[in-house]
Amino acid sequence: MLIASAGPTGLVLAIDLTRRGIRHRLVEKEGRGFPGSRGTGIQPRSLEVMDDLGAVEALLASSGPVPTMQTWEGTEPGAQWQLVEPGDPSPGVPYPDALMCPQWRTVEVLYERLEELGGRVDFNTGLAGFTQDEHGVTAELRHADGTVETVRAGYLVASDGGRSAVRKALGVPFEVDVVDKRHAMVADVRMSGFERAGVDRSHWHMWTNAPGGLLGLRPLECTTDTIQIMAFWQDTSYVPDPARDATPEALARLITARTGLTGLVPEEVIWASAFQPKAGMAARFRDGRVLLAGDAAHIHSPAGGQGLNTSLQDAYNLGWKLGAVLRHGAPDALLDTYDAERTQVAADVLELSTRMHGQDRSVGLERGLSRRGKETHQLTLNYRTGPLARELRRDLPEDGLRAGDRAPDAPCTDASGAPFSLFDAFRGPHFTLLDLTGSDAVGEQAGAAVADAEWVRTYRVGGTAPDLVDAGGHATDAYGRGLFLIRPDGYVGLATDEAADVRAYLAEVSGIAAATAAPVTAAIPA
Repeated sequence: MLIASAGPTGLVLAIDLTRRGIRHRLVEKEGRGFPGSRGTGIQPRSLEVMDDLGAVEALLASSGPVPTMQTWEGTEPGAQWQLVEPGDPSPGVPYPDALMCPQWRTVEVLYERLEELGGRVDFNTGLAGFTQDEHGVTAELRHADGTVETVRAGYLVASDGGRSAVRKALGVPFEVDVVDKRHAMVADVRMSGFERAGVDRSHWHMWTNAPGGLLGLRPLECTTDTIQIMAFWQDTSYVPDPARDATPEALARLITARTGLTGLVPEEVIWASAFQPKAGMAARFRDGRVLLAGDAAHIHSPAGGQGLNTSLQDAYNLGWKLGAVLRHGAPDALLDTYDAERTQVAADVLELSTRMHGQDRSVGLERGLSRRGKETHQLTLNYRTGPLARELRRDLPEDGLRAGDRAPDAPCTDASGAPFSLFDAFRGPHFTLLDLTGSDAVGEQAGAAVADAEWVRTYRVGGTAPDLVDAGGHATDAYGRGLFLIRPDGYVGLATDEAADVRAYLAEVSGIAAATAAPVTAAIPA
């Protein structure tokens, strides 16, 4: 396995492959240490992914809540309001709210987790070229000293960004739409003079009606003196250049001109980038032995904080499927489901982020940005219509959980009476067979069906000899009755009342022998 680029997408995939024991190589043409804040919003579903990967505690320690918005008219502060609709704390959602964390810190947390597991990144090593055949990929890696190394890998995953050289070399169409004719610039700046200017570090400050265009100042987490400056230029013909527009002197002039405040003093520019909001998606995410992930597969408007989170979940979806093919003998065709599932999700998320950007433009004159609803939390994204969802139960309630949905958490206790949640059961690189039938006979049959499947763990909830006790009824409330096969990426793959279906499903998606089980066919309508 070869992974091109060690951004968040490549790192999540490398962590997942490392814990699965899959040999791989992660190369990054730059040195260690992404310098900028860039993608800062971490959605609740991404926190669940980080939990499973063993990185959530470090990320939580480095993050903070989304700041309260403070609008301004020149030097006068205006209304305050919440940008993101709060989540609904519940037994099924352990991380209900979005958090903010500079991307440089998210990347470092992922580096550290990869190294804890024994993995590493080959820094200053870039992908110079590649060819593929029916058996694998031959790639050339260029090192910092100019030497070129030729390597052979079964698959290449390109996580090399929106300008992906791999995608271009493949000739995969990538249709891009301009979301906003205005150009923008974002910069991380060490700054002094907050008290003199009356700008506190507990709010996200926004000048929507500033002369020349919107200006935002947001204090960054993990620091005590760094502000993220975001500026749009109302003159659509002006294209900002960080070399010209992101010097301390230029930023001081920009802040004074747009806010009227004179006390803020930019001391040092740590990182800056200019961009024009665009949305685009590759026509396909798989081309033979090469798979596209993250920004190489889709780019988003920053509105709603969807891009980074969608990219992380590309890797999370792909990791277990590569593990199934490379370690457990699953058919190569399983990787086609990555394309089928993630292209649909990416299209839906692109529509959401583009729509939110348009709403920002329409309501911005009143208060700055449109409020982000719970749809941005990514907890309701699902694979119900995907090729791996098998809903085989009858007489389901209209609002009930379905195969393809995210598998909810629920607090339980183990046989000793110690707290043990469903997420504790799911955590790791395995499938989880969750038996909520309440029938000892069905449970025994289901357990026997997967007894020789090394990467399936079974938990019986209820019955005379339960593995988990659902004292509060939260697991039953969330799932209903039945057998639920939870995929390694935390989605319900199969929901059924028949133990024989479990073996057949695993034979289809993981290469485990079907034995005498009947094949899985079409889902029974709810």
